[in-house]
Amino acid sequence: MIETIEELEALYGTPKAPSLAKVATEITPCYRAHIEASPFVALATVGPEGTDCTPRGDQGQVVFFEDNHTLALPDWRGNDRLDSLRNIVRDGRVSLMFMAPGSMMIVRVNGTAKILADEKMLEKYGKPGKLPRTVMLISIRELYFQCARALMRADLWGGAKAPDLPTAGDILAEMTSGEVEGKEYDKTWPERAAKTLW
Repeated sequence: MIETIEELEALYGTPKAPSLAKVATEITPCYRAHIEASPFVALATVGPEGTDCTPRGDQGQVVFFEDNHTLALPDWRGNDRLDSLRNIVRDGRVSLMFMAPGSMMIVRVNGTAKILADEKMLEKYGKPGKLPRTVMLISIRELYFQCARALMRADLWGGAKAPDLPTAGDILAEMTSGEVEGKEYDKTWPERAAKTLW
């Protein structure tokens, strides 16, 4: 059993430069495009009883932007167990995993959340004739895209046409002010990934 970080790093090594360069602390144009295109997000929370992960989805965009540091997630009907909401009330740490059908890119957000139920906020994110019961405001600590190998191995989208969204190379170029040449990264990625799927 591996019990120390040193043992873990000896086995896996350290992250390559692009894995670190892709991390942002606020919404960038490329990350915004991916979040806007995602009708589904997995929400992970933690509380005294342990962890919880729940799916959240909508027709079209599921999470919205209050500003470049804050996301808003309206809470629509579910099973009323309130596992995630109970956790957030007691421990605000959250993680989100955004997925857009056909896209091989997953965008992850880590941060803290609070739950609001004031009328203005509910109306802001309501639909015709319907209001969410609460709105979760998420303060972003970090966001980044996840390696696509898991989706490639799973063939999750079954070969569906990818949406026209910023690529990994686009994001790396954006995050490094052009130091990483995005088109070259994207051109060489499929071959690199195919050799290292497992």
